[in-house]
Amino acid sequence: MKTISIIKKNIFHILFVSLFTTTLNAQNSSNTYQDLTAFFKEWRTFENPPLRDGAPDYTQETFDKRWPAFQTLHKKLLEMDTTDWSIPHQVDWRIVNAEMNGYDFNHRILKPWQRDPAFYATIWTARSDVPAHEGPTHHAIIDLWTYEFPLNKEQRTKLLAQLEVIPPLNEQAKLNLTGNAKDLWIAGIRDIKTQSKNLEDMKELPGISKDRKLIKAIEEAIASTDNLASWLEAEASTKTGPSGIGKENYTWYLQNVHLVPLTWEDEVMILKRELSRAWSALKLEEHRNRNLPELTDANSPEEYDRRAKAAAKSLLDFLDKNEMVTVKDYFEPALDAHLGAFVPRETRNFFWITAHYDQRPLYSHFYHWFELARMDTEPHASEIRRTPLLYNIFDSRNEGTATAVEEMFMDAGLYDDSPRSREIVYIMIAQRAARGLGSLYAHANIMTMEEAGGIHSEHTPRGWMKTEKELLLFEQHLYLRQPGYGTSYITGKYLLENTMAEYARMKEANNEPFEMRAFFDELNSVGSIPISLGRWQMTGVENYLGQE
Repeated sequence: MKTISIIKKNIFHILFVSLFTTTLNAQNSSNTYQDLTAFFKEWRTFENPPLRDGAPDYTQETFDKRWPAFQTLHKKLLEMDTTDWSIPHQVDWRIVNAEMNGYDFNHRILKPWQRDPAFYATIWTARSDVPAHEGPTHHAIIDLWTYEFPLNKEQRTKLLAQLEVIPPLNEQAKLNLTGNAKDLWIAGIRDIKTQSKNLEDMKELPGISKDRKLIKAIEEAIASTDNLASWLEAEASTKTGPSGIGKENYTWYLQNVHLVPLTWEDEVMILKRELSRAWSALKLEEHRNRNLPELTDANSPEEYDRRAKAAAKSLLDFLDKNEMVTVKDYFEPALDAHLGAFVPRETRNFFWITAHYDQRPLYSHFYHWFELARMDTEPHASEIRRTPLLYNIFDSRNEGTATAVEEMFMDAGLYDDSPRSREIVYIMIAQRAARGLGSLYAHANIMTMEEAGGIHSEHTPRGWMKTEKELLLFEQHLYLRQPGYGTSYITGKYLLENTMAEYARMKEANNEPFEMRAFFDELNSVGSIPISLGRWQMTGVENYLGQE
């Protein structure tokens, strides 16, 4: 009996310890969605670097010192058990993990603070048409477009404090920029010199010229920026290395940071296919339209403005009356703010060439501005999706959608009144495929940035990329700085088409009608997140054609 009593006591002890341990682990574990949102705030706070002389600190010493804390933080996220979470909540977990993978990749491979002088550009004069600035940016940028001049007291104090960060940041740049990426280095000098001009232009803004303290801060920022540009030029001859990240790193980045379920090789195949398809479709359209008069371009400011207003109305009426998407009250003002203006023929870049023939192809791409207006006026319920995702993770969704709808709206009948305008859409697809293909070869270090630009220029129909070189330089430089961005227009388009197909198949399997407006409204409702995650939330299907 004594033995049985001892056994009972031991069993009770084991059960008690087991129960206590389980309870303790449950208390200490992070397994609820609320834990994720709390973690998200912790992560975003960590992602913002400490200061050095008043500027964000990107020194190697500080990165090394903070790396163990990052690993501990990421481990905490990976230990969350999301098995029983809803798909939208699991999607949010994937977003946070992708951002942390982006930090990891930047720390190990991309290192923009070491390899990319343009990383240190501070002044941004205009809002991007995607949720955040395109390409790697530092944490103390000045979004000049958010200020109203003349400044009120609060804005003046803020701008003054921001300007005072430029000199110490530029000095730190000379300490940090130890990389050997030749193309990034040389192209980046242009961005730093542009900053000096933008600072000079600031003096002409209302109320600035009479503010001695602001003028002094601007002058010091100009001197510092000019000094950095001179230093970059002096160092340029020593830079001899490649700027691409290589195929293997590119694929890892696509799949683990931007959540694009493709490889470098997949993207080459898709872009080659789209380039050939766009050219052949263009030739078929031209043949079909051979007996129709050629399109004529707007040849005066008055004619451009008249056409622009008519084009904007035509597009919005089409979206509404053809039940393509729910047209919100903010669509019209969002588009009206970006109708553009007449540009003399000899100085038009690619996109404004197209717009002077018919603005609707470009305005279709301006779906971007509807999405930004939605973020401004209808913030997403998820705190994780409410603000722009870091590291341009939104590119497949935002650039892919804006590119896809150019052709989708065309196929749905937008140009039934102007068949020749369909030719413009295919020219735009070819241009995006060509520039993306060039960027792939540049990242694989098969081509220099200049050679990649050659593909971009030579494979765009009608020579429309040969008229104005600034756009070519800007785009290829951006895509070399930000892996995956140059291809996101076409691969994002492919992924959105795949999403529409899967959504339609799901509806058909359930004997439900496919409604275009319902599809786009649901796409809009999931927010500016990678299209692979949007597809999962919209269809319940996580993988793409067997790809995990």
